[in-house]
Amino acid sequence: MKNRNILVAGIGLIGGSLAKAVKINPEHTVLGYDLNEESLQYGLEQGIIDKAYTDFTLAAQEADIIILAAPISETIALTQKLDTITFDKQVIVTDTASVKHAIIEAAEQLTNENIAFIGGHPMAGSHKRGIGAARSHLFENAIYVLTPSIRSTKEMVTTLKEVLSPTKSKFVVLKPEAHDEMTGVISHFPHLIASSLVHRAKKWQKTHDFLPKLAAGGFRDITRIASSNPVMWQDIFYHNRRKMSVLLQEWIEEMIHLKELVDHNEKRAMIDYLEDAKNYRDRIPTKTAGAIPAFYDVYVDIRDQAGALASVVQILAEHDLSIKNIEILEIREGITGVLRVSFYTKEAQKQSKHYLEMNGYETMIQN
Repeated sequence: MKNRNILVAGIGLIGGSLAKAVKINPEHTVLGYDLNEESLQYGLEQGIIDKAYTDFTLAAQEADIIILAAPISETIALTQKLDTITFDKQVIVTDTASVKHAIIEAAEQLTNENIAFIGGHPMAGSHKRGIGAARSHLFENAIYVLTPSIRSTKEMVTTLKEVLSPTKSKFVVLKPEAHDEMTGVISHFPHLIASSLVHRAKKWQKTHDFLPKLAAGGFRDITRIASSNPVMWQDIFYHNRRKMSVLLQEWIEEMIHLKELVDHNEKRAMIDYLEDAKNYRDRIPTKTAGAIPAFYDVYVDIRDQAGALASVVQILAEHDLSIKNIEILEIREGITGVLRVSFYTKEAQKQSKHYLEMNGYETMIQN
């Protein structure tokens, strides 16, 4: 493996995590570009990047591989900027955007012969933002989609896989249209539905003040993704708008069908509908990371008493288990409550359950 300068343009959660991963190879020098100087400084101090740039042209000219880890519109702008830069060697460029058609369309309009473009989408993430949340293992076992353009070869795709191999991702090569249709169905569209469900709850709260307390359990769980970055998701919806429009129309038609089943008490048809959904959902793999970040949660029964939370955290800390998030779902005075502890990996989830049960706690993992 040869020494390479890897430029990560956009040092946030995704870019920072990729930088951490590729830097595992000691032969890689990681360059970081961002307009946020605090992020760059943090990256340098934490050893996430080796050099920092606020000038994209200077950074790009130093690189052998360029990873554009920015929102879709900004990625397109950076791709167009690359066309104006003079390179003294061939440079492989990739991106991390969750919509591929718009990116590849921009890439295939490039005229700079020294740019080889391969679209990319690491299908994993976190509900935290910024370089401070970056993790080298963020993409481990996640599907990493590559969408080669007319400006790349199979050998270049192999090179890019080699550079990204420390992520321990599962690489899949797809056409941009196929990628956008599939991510539209299982990632982009669910975000719209989750947001619409929350809006329904907000509307009905005007009638029932107590509604938010009931929503604190299962409803809050199934609408988690509605808490994602609104600006980022508007950008995604815009660039995948044709697919989203089709999916929304299909959804409207399906809801009309369901309304008819409810209005006419079509018992057998409703059971069949629900059973078909259950069977399909139960066959979805549980060991593979998907387009929506997985939640590796452990539910812990705890007593409402001083030190209950600290005791659980202490046990996990003693076994070097890193907690992603911790939340008290319900605590009613004097009785057992439920603590939801979230982890970054399935393995940490399993270990935490084991160690907590060894210490007398009742736990549950919800599949």
